[in-house]
Amino acid sequence: MDDNLKKIIPYTKKYKKNVVLNIVFNVLYALFSTISMIFIFPVLQVLFKEGEKITKYPKYTGFIDAIKNWQDYLFYYVNEYSNKYGVYYGLMITVSLVLITFLLKNLSNYFALQNITKLRNGVLRDLREKMYNKIVSLPVSYYSEKRKGDVMSRMLGDINEVQASFFLVLELIIKEPLTILFALVSMFFISWKLTLFVFVFIPISALIITKIGKTLKAKSTKAQQENGYLISITEETLSGLKVVKAYNAETYFSKLFKESIDRLFKISNSIAKKNNLAQPMSEFLGIVIIGVLLVYGGNLVLVDKSIKGAEFLTYIALAYNILTPAKAFSKASYQVKNGLAAADRVFEILEVKNPIEDNSNAKIINSFDKGIEIKNVTFAYNDDAVLKNFTLDIPKGKTIALVGQSGSGKSTIANLLTRFYDVNQGELLIDGENIKNISLHSLRDQMGLVTQDSIMFNGSIADNVKLGKLDANDEEVIQALKVANAYEFVANLPEGIHTNIGDAGNKLSGGQKQRISIARAILKNPPIMILDEATSALDTESERLVQDALEKMMQNRTSVVIAHRLSTIQKADNIVVMNRGQIVEQGTHDELLAKNGTYAKLVSLQSFES
Repeated sequence: MDDNLKKIIPYTKKYKKNVVLNIVFNVLYALFSTISMIFIFPVLQVLFKEGEKITKYPKYTGFIDAIKNWQDYLFYYVNEYSNKYGVYYGLMITVSLVLITFLLKNLSNYFALQNITKLRNGVLRDLREKMYNKIVSLPVSYYSEKRKGDVMSRMLGDINEVQASFFLVLELIIKEPLTILFALVSMFFISWKLTLFVFVFIPISALIITKIGKTLKAKSTKAQQENGYLISITEETLSGLKVVKAYNAETYFSKLFKESIDRLFKISNSIAKKNNLAQPMSEFLGIVIIGVLLVYGGNLVLVDKSIKGAEFLTYIALAYNILTPAKAFSKASYQVKNGLAAADRVFEILEVKNPIEDNSNAKIINSFDKGIEIKNVTFAYNDDAVLKNFTLDIPKGKTIALVGQSGSGKSTIANLLTRFYDVNQGELLIDGENIKNISLHSLRDQMGLVTQDSIMFNGSIADNVKLGKLDANDEEVIQALKVANAYEFVANLPEGIHTNIGDAGNKLSGGQKQRISIARAILKNPPIMILDEATSALDTESERLVQDALEKMMQNRTSVVIAHRLSTIQKADNIVVMNRGQIVEQGTHDELLAKNGTYAKLVSLQSFES
């Protein structure tokens, strides 16, 4: 059994009732499919008057014998009613039997499909839920090299392919094979010579169809990868549409998109060529077998006279009845190969080991009492160390500002405190406890984060602010907006706090988005606040409003402020000046100016630029 099939099985356990019912109804379908063909035989015998005249009710000698001699029982009743009501009545009986078995066959098929549909849709839902939970649980570092479009493609397209393809396996191992098996057994009882003749051709047909689909899985993997790249280009183009237009880069991105869809066009055509060939090829090979049977069987009827005409026609009907499942079997086997390729990509993400997760003894913290200690921390994103043996104490209730040139490691401190990344060496302590030993949820519960890029979601202002406290009421949202200096502009919007702000908040200005981001942190009301370049992208007026909001928010809190504009951190209790991952100076604003060192130069430079 394929490894991916084994991985899918646990997801089906929840729906075992549907699996069992699907199997039962597929068995019944296969059975009635054969019986419906067999019951054509007595119709033909009545028409051609080849049936034996059985006038006495057959003696019952056991269930097995009764099954073997089913024709005797049937022809007894046909003969009995034909004598009473005429031959036409006997024909009606046999035709009615055919219609009843066809009805039972199609009812079985309907109930089998109903149960497989519930199974497929249920597993699709569970897989999507698990994959989404996995995607949001993986650390930020996982997505630093991954294309978002490729992840979206796996989440949407590949899981759909798994759902569409994998559950054909139940058809492959139950419905179609049993339909073929029951038909072959019946054919063997009618004429073993003809059936042995059929067995010579079946392996040859199977070999030809297998050869056609040999490279299908590899091509399907390429197609799914290209589809991921295509979605990624679209997502990046839409996200950066202003830059694309401002730099007249539409032609460049259109070229990338066209090259991708051209590659996808070629691969898809190659896959479709093999998929489309499966059904006609299997049908043609089946008709070849039927043609050979007509020639050989015709000889047995007309010359050898070892088989009756009615029996031969029933035999051909059974042989033709094998064609439909054979076609479905070959088509399904091709689709399963597509599903295997898609499953590889889905499980690749589901099986990624998360390097940042709670250990078995993780503690839950409900308060912040003493302070934060960063002890001898070394960290590198790739090979070059961003922080080198970095040590810093952040007492409770104090505001610590981190300043320095770009690349000095300021934002890395924020990433490590929130445990978006784990340190390579050293340790980070909160109230004396290593954050690796604290549950992620309770750790982040103690922190509020305001970044330079104000992340907004498509929804109302209230929805965005409530991320800080999901059960907050409108009054609490309004109060947070007031503290963040945001309520004045929000109150003037058409629907107030319930106004939709568009995708990524594109209906708002940068300063407005930043103040809503601050309101979100205020509503959460955490004891530790991390501000990562929260005012660097704002104009002077917006900066003044945001800075005022930040100062209100930081009162009575422990704050770590990462600042590019030094005017915003002059009131900090301790300003830490960083260079290439190390501390070069620290102290208050006045103390650092008096030293006339790196900080003084930075202040002087910014004053000159102003």
